[in-house]
Amino acid sequence: MTRPLRHRYLWSRRVGQLGLLVLMAGGNFWGWQILRGNLSQSSLLGTVPLADPLAVLQLLAAGGLLAVDALLGAAIAVVFYGLIGGRVFCSWVCPVNAVTDLANWLAARLGWRTGGPGLLLSRRSRHLALVLTLVLSAVLGTAAFEMISPIGFLHRGVVFGATAGSLVVVAVFLFDLAVQKNGFCGHLCPLGAFYTLVGRFSLLRVAHDHRKCTDCLECVRVCPEPQVLKLVGQASGSILPGECTNCGRCIEVCDDDALRFAYRKQAISLTTGGL
Repeated sequence: MTRPLRHRYLWSRRVGQLGLLVLMAGGNFWGWQILRGNLSQSSLLGTVPLADPLAVLQLLAAGGLLAVDALLGAAIAVVFYGLIGGRVFCSWVCPVNAVTDLANWLAARLGWRTGGPGLLLSRRSRHLALVLTLVLSAVLGTAAFEMISPIGFLHRGVVFGATAGSLVVVAVFLFDLAVQKNGFCGHLCPLGAFYTLVGRFSLLRVAHDHRKCTDCLECVRVCPEPQVLKLVGQASGSILPGECTNCGRCIEVCDDDALRFAYRKQAISLTTGGL
């Protein structure tokens, strides 16, 4: 596999993340109507409402009264990620993904050992953070995570030129760099936890063909959620856990061409040799 193709999904994700920020910045500074608003609530082409479903849940828990557009926008997001894309928000949309990827890349280059067994947090910690987010929203009467979210801070910094909260983004970078690999996205982010639940039954999956696999486990090394790749080297089938972000890194690094994107039914058919 040539080197440009080896990073095709990585560069596609970066272009997509940057493109979304540019479109939203254009809506704010120059009045573009393509995509206006922010990652919590926006409108597509001035007509289709889009909203962060977790932000909506927080506001509902806080006792807020929401406009129909917000509820409809959240429903559209849940339907898309739940039925089609899975957890692609985390790898293809969220700007913090680029920050944590940079931190993990730099840690690897420096030879630092981050994220050792049992270090600080488990993967279940994010689900506790999700529950705590909703409980605190109800107690405080406001959307608790939105007050400290590095996702929101980074987005507002790029799109609206706001500098408030930049230290939170820096803290996320340093945590992933020096303390725990994939620390925020894989262990702490309540929005990531929400999408692991929403995307459990989505159609888009990574398919593994055991007949081509040489057990190099390069895919496991680069995966931000390596626990989802348990069948690699053991059996053909689809990567079904909702924690998979569909980032495509495992596909890029597989020189055996044993991994690829497929629809759920198509991927599952590998177990019967039907793909």
